[in-house]
Amino acid sequence: MCRLLLLEDDRGLIDGLKYSLEKNGFDLDVARSVREAEQALRGRHPYDLLLLDVTLPDGTGFMVCEKVRASGDMTPIIFLTAADEETSIIRGLDSGGDDYITKPFKLGELCSRIRALLRRSAVQRADSPVRIRSGPVTLDRAAGRAYLNDRSLDLTGAEYRLLSLFILHDGQTLTRNYILDELWDGHGNFVDDNTLSVYIRRLREKIEEESSRPVHLVTVRGVGYRWEGEP
Repeated sequence: MCRLLLLEDDRGLIDGLKYSLEKNGFDLDVARSVREAEQALRGRHPYDLLLLDVTLPDGTGFMVCEKVRASGDMTPIIFLTAADEETSIIRGLDSGGDDYITKPFKLGELCSRIRALLRRSAVQRADSPVRIRSGPVTLDRAAGRAYLNDRSLDLTGAEYRLLSLFILHDGQTLTRNYILDELWDGHGNFVDDNTLSVYIRRLREKIEEESSRPVHLVTVRGVGYRWEGEP
């Protein structure tokens, strides 16, 4: 049974989520403040996924996410947010979040997102080449880190997974629908194209010498994107 930590202070939402998630086979712990979440995360048994509300009485879910990532912990994180704006998406990505879902949401959609993230996390831990080099980028899959010309890249969990997807398909054109399906499940039904565009733009800013003229992460007009390790 997968262990989840929910950080949320809305008692009505907590009761509904606890009932639904446990009914779907998840073991759920609840924290109602940043302080309680930090105490739970210091426990002996690690969590498989974190559900973090953005606004709490004593801080934000972003603060918790940043501390988790600063410790090297790559546990999947989903933000529960009431603000469906690009600035909130970027703030979540900057803090290390993997996905977000906007309130109000359907519980079935949330469960699908959770399962998708857990599957991808399991795949990343499975046996595979530990280090993969493609052009100027090296993936250290054991550590969940990426390097540009041997310099560590500051990537969010979602950016790392997207970069990994491209490098593992070096030279292949990936459609937008395929990328959304692989990263978020459900043929892109849960994340719009704008979010993917944000990821692509930010990756180019971190990897390309000129992000406006990419040579590694290139656009295939009308189709999708392709990674070219050796352009």
